[in-house]
Amino acid sequence: MSSVRVECVVSGGYGIGESPVWDERESALLCVDIPGRRVCRWSPGSGQVQAVPLDAPVSSVALRKSGDYVITLGTRFAALNWKEQVVTTITHVDKDKPNNRFNDGKVDPAGRYFAGTMAEEIRPAVLERNQGSLYTLCPDLSVVKHFDQVDISNGLDWSLDHKTFFYIDSLSYSVDAFDYDLQTGKIGNRRSIYKLEKEESIPDGMCIDTEGKLWVACYNGGRVIRLDPETAVLCLCS
Repeated sequence: MSSVRVECVVSGGYGIGESPVWDERESALLCVDIPGRRVCRWSPGSGQVQAVPLDAPVSSVALRKSGDYVITLGTRFAALNWKEQVVTTITHVDKDKPNNRFNDGKVDPAGRYFAGTMAEEIRPAVLERNQGSLYTLCPDLSVVKHFDQVDISNGLDWSLDHKTFFYIDSLSYSVDAFDYDLQTGKIGNRRSIYKLEKEESIPDGMCIDTEGKLWVACYNGGRVIRLDPETAVLCLCS
């Protein structure tokens, strides 16, 4: 097994750091601080961190082909002009649920922005359940609602062949898979591919590696697991 070395490049000052995205155009790493209400950008070259303050909890950030960024802000999809620090609302969701906010979000291989909502937490992982939904912001700025009755919408990613969408609703303690149509963005045939026991901690963020294995961060568990979605077993780094 190859060794994995973890290095802290920016320390302190984050309430909940989420949604790491590499911006190749700026040679910088983006992330958000959800309760801190800011989008941050760290430059490895200078070691400096810049931040844009916002008016609501911001839970994810994505790149725009035209430049700058799209964010999930409160219950809004919004455009962020970094230089001018100007936010423009694209659309609102969950208008009938004022206690909701977006959580994790990610762009699919065709440029659709998938993101889900949840109720605000009373304390970590304690909240009014079944209040969230999973949405897609399409390139034409239309919005698709895939399903509701979500507790904490979290990790998302796609298989290397783009035929499977992976998704985590944290309080289900399950990593789920859907059939995925890249042309239309439709998902279907939901099934659980890995179930965590409650003592294993709560599945949270997720990404896929170049071998098609899923990495799942376990909230309140101090660990990240690597999962083979084909065999539904944990695996080691190769």
